[in-house]
Amino acid sequence: MEPLPVVWFVAIAVLWIGYLLLEGFDLGVGMHMVFSTRSERDRRVMLNTIGPVWDGNEVWLITAGAAMFAAFPAWYASLFSTLYVPLTITLVGLIVRAVGIEYRGKVHTERWRTLWTWMIGLGSLIVAFCIGAALALTSTGLPIDANGDRVGGPFVWLTVPAVLGGLAVVGFALLHSATFLGLKADGPVRERAGRFAARWAPLCIAPAAVWAIWVQVAHGGNVFAWTLIVFAVLAAAFGWRAARGRHEGRAFIGFAGFGLFGAAAIFAGMFPLLLPSTVDAAFDLTVWNAANGPYTLGVMTVVAAVSLPVILLYQAWSYWIFRKRVTPGMIPEVYIVLPAVLRAR
Repeated sequence: MEPLPVVWFVAIAVLWIGYLLLEGFDLGVGMHMVFSTRSERDRRVMLNTIGPVWDGNEVWLITAGAAMFAAFPAWYASLFSTLYVPLTITLVGLIVRAVGIEYRGKVHTERWRTLWTWMIGLGSLIVAFCIGAALALTSTGLPIDANGDRVGGPFVWLTVPAVLGGLAVVGFALLHSATFLGLKADGPVRERAGRFAARWAPLCIAPAAVWAIWVQVAHGGNVFAWTLIVFAVLAAAFGWRAARGRHEGRAFIGFAGFGLFGAAAIFAGMFPLLLPSTVDAAFDLTVWNAANGPYTLGVMTVVAAVSLPVILLYQAWSYWIFRKRVTPGMIPEVYIVLPAVLRAR
């Protein structure tokens, strides 16, 4: 039994978990900008909490997809072709959200700011829901045949597990971002985020808990996966208690731990499956029949061993540099800057 396919399954799981934990609070902040406040200053505080890091966090998504393509090309091909529609919608959401973040402050009118606030919020919601749906489907199954091709129409993926996974990531992003704002913001934003986490935590984490248990039941589970679920429950209880007591750092650690252990339990519960077939179990894609050749995996392992620590250190350094709270007093007044062409006139 070759060890490298298992190593790369674990590596891809780590990349997806890292994306959910880091991009999770970015997406949640985008959604909170729409419904948590109508104050322009508060929205700018929220946006500035993720301003230095949001684009770096998206790299985890690109890296996870690239690792799937290189290590398990059959998994990548079957999953991405079957989910062509939702992944295209995800791409649109990513583009709209990124443009909204960059363009929101370019014009000083209420109409302009409202438009791009909604684009940031809707883009974040779309990305969170579609990524959750895709991960839920790869852990519970899709209708694929012996060649890995989709059986059915373009919306055959729209099932109960897909909706459950989408709601799970949306709920986790909203809760995770609330605890993040409690750490990174001050003033009214901090207060509202604390109240949200204390009040809505059980509802936000319920879909993720159901998803994790669904995977264990569907695939028989194992002791390691069930142990991770126990840790996830304990972390969630710790986080909720801390949130209700307004211990912001502990609340963030608790709910981040829930996301970490919960997602790890899902990957551990589905191993060695990569993409189960709901048509016939004989068509399942596994770590063994979907892996690339030993030489390719070996080269990838060497490259990752050299480059990954550097990337992680750089990202950790960027978080450390921008670790201070964003307060309302840090937000400058809006001022108009005319383009050079207009000034010349």
